[in-house]
Amino acid sequence: MRVGIIGGGAAGLAAAWDLVKAGHRVVVFERAPWLGGQVSTFVVGGTEVERFYHHLFRGDTHFIDLIDELGLGKDLCWLPSTVGLFWDGQVYNFVTPLDLLRFRPVSPIDRIRLGLISLYLRYESSWTRFEKVTARDWLIKWAGRRNYETVWGPLLRGKFGDLAEEVGMAWLWGKIHLRFASRDRGMQKELLGYLRGSFGRVYRALADAIAARGGRVFVGAQVEQVVTAHGEARGIRLASQSATEWGVGQVKIPTGWEFDAVLATVPGWVLLRLVPDLPEPYADLIRNIRYQAAVCLVLVLRERLSPVYWLNIADRSVPFVGVIEQTNLLPPEEYGGKHIVYISNYLARDHPLLRLSGPELFEVYLPHLRRINPRFDPAWVEELHHHREDAAQPVITTNYRARIPPLRTPVRRLYLANTTQIYPEDRGQNYSVRLGYQASRLIQQDLG
Repeated sequence: MRVGIIGGGAAGLAAAWDLVKAGHRVVVFERAPWLGGQVSTFVVGGTEVERFYHHLFRGDTHFIDLIDELGLGKDLCWLPSTVGLFWDGQVYNFVTPLDLLRFRPVSPIDRIRLGLISLYLRYESSWTRFEKVTARDWLIKWAGRRNYETVWGPLLRGKFGDLAEEVGMAWLWGKIHLRFASRDRGMQKELLGYLRGSFGRVYRALADAIAARGGRVFVGAQVEQVVTAHGEARGIRLASQSATEWGVGQVKIPTGWEFDAVLATVPGWVLLRLVPDLPEPYADLIRNIRYQAAVCLVLVLRERLSPVYWLNIADRSVPFVGVIEQTNLLPPEEYGGKHIVYISNYLARDHPLLRLSGPELFEVYLPHLRRINPRFDPAWVEELHHHREDAAQPVITTNYRARIPPLRTPVRRLYLANTTQIYPEDRGQNYSVRLGYQASRLIQQDLG
C-alpha cells in the first residue's frame, strides 16, 4: 500500500514505522521544519531540551518499548522526582505521606481524606465508574469541599479555566492513577523516566529507521488539501514544491501525491480545513471538542529558582499553573551548568496572554516568580524562549467516550489520529505512539 501521513509527531511517526515494518510504502509530511510535534527540541548549553516539558512514567510501556527497539534504551534514566504545591505564598512539599500531614491549609482530617482519595485513585482500575460525574462533584463528595477549594479546584481552573467544572472525573482518574503508579508502594518516592540528550532523539531515530526501510519523511512540507473523489481519499496536495527530505536535504517535489490511504495526525479544525466536505455528523463530533492552548516560557537561568522539579500552582492569583524545573530532575551539568525552568500555562485559545510576546509575558509573571523565590532577579535570566501550542489539551467532559471521533472517518481510506481520541488516559507520548499503532493496524485491516 501507499500511505500518506500528515504530521511528523509521535502518532504520525509511530504509524509510519509500523507500516514500513509491514512492507508498505509511506510518505510523511510535516509542516514544521522539525519532527516531534509537541516534543520538538532546541539547544541549551550544548544539549537539546524539549520546547514543552516531558518525562515518562513506569506505565508508559509503548514508548519505553519503542526506545528499546530503536537502540536507545541504555540512555533511558529513571530519576527521583520532587513535587510541590504553591498555596498562599508558600511552597509545600508533596512527596511523602508525612509531607501531606504537614499541609496546614486544610485540617488534619482533610489531610487524611486527601491522602486516602489519592490512594484509592491509584489502585482503582475501573475508570468507567467515573464517566458520568464531573471531577468537581466527585471530589467535593469524597474529598470534601475544603480540599476541593484549596487543592483540586484551583488546579483544574488553572488548566481548564472557565471549563473546569465541566471536566469529567474519568480524566482526573487517568492523571492521578498514572502518576501515582510511578511511586513505590510506600508512596515515599516517585521515579520518572528521561532520555539523556532529550526525547528528540527518538523522533530522529524513527525518521532514520523509516527512511532505511524505504519510507520518505519531509519537513517544511505544508499539506493544503486531502484530495477526495466519490467519497474516498485519493491523495494529498501540497502548498509548495519545496521541502526538506530526511537524510537527503532540500528537494523539489510534486505538489500532488496519490495514495491508497491517508492518515491525518492533526487537530480537528485542521482536518476540517483539509477536507472541507467532511460528512456530518463526523464533522460535528470534531467541532464540538474544545481545546485549551498552552504557552510555555522556558527560562535559562544562572541560579536555581526552587528545589522542586514539579511545582503545582494552587494559588489562582498567580497567572500560570505550573513551574517545572528541568534541572531539578537532571543536573545543570547536562546543560552547560545552566538551570532550565518551564513556566507552564493553559489558556482558552482567545485569551489575551496568548497575544503577548515572550518578554511581555515574562513581565507579567515576574512578581509571581518572586513570590516563589524572593531572591529571584531578572538578571539571572540568560535566555528566554517562548513556545505556544493551540491544540495542547482537549477538554474531556463527562460521557466523553460517546463523543470521540472514530479513527476511521466517513471518507473511505481517510483516517484521523489525534489527542482527542486518547481516553481515559491523558494525552502524552506513550498514548500517542499507541494511537499511531492503532491507526496503522486499522489501515492494514481495511486495505489489506
